Amino acid sequence: MQLNEIVVEAPGTLHAGDVVMSCRLGRGGVREDKHEGDGATPVGRYALRRVYYRPDREAPPATALPVVALDPGLGWCDDPAHPAYNQPVRLPFPASAETMWREDGLYDLVVVIGHNDDPVVPGAGSAIFMHVAAPEGTPTAGCVALPVEALRALLPRCGLETVLVVASPCSSTPLPPSCVTGKEPE
Repeated sequence: MQLNEIVVEAPGTLHAGDVVMSCRLGRGGVREDKHEGDGATPVGRYALRRVYYRPDREAPPATALPVVALDPGLGWCDDPAHPAYNQPVRLPFPASAETMWREDGLYDLVVVIGHNDDPVVPGAGSAIFMHVAAPEGTPTAGCVALPVEALRALLPRCGLETVLVVASPCSSTPLPPSCVTGKEPE
């Protein structure tokens, strides 16, 4: 059965229908005011756009989302001053761009999340994906990361109607101290 929404809560819980699992979020926490380079996972409701997979390591995933094979020339522009900001590009690229063909396996399966893409706002964050978590459990640069087995199991339940909801930490009860005071406790 296709999911209507996937809900992610800080510090790292993902709810997909009746399944609850751990996930990794951005090293900068979960923020409503996402900015390029802050390492935060942006709060909001986001469409799932498409899935990239690395064909030398993964079979095409079963999903109702559009599926595209990665190749070594694919990048993602993360330069807010460039017109291709937060869009896929071909490498080499004249501006700053993330390489999608990674040796560490984190992008062997990548779901493009519709953050800051309709319209693109320069500096509001780029390359926000759902991807494979690092085996050592480190935070992401702003993405949502899952163990590869969990991501493979989730994709068949995803389609173009599925949204990723990144919940505000200030929507939980009781409120974290930073939501009440506006600053983290010392």
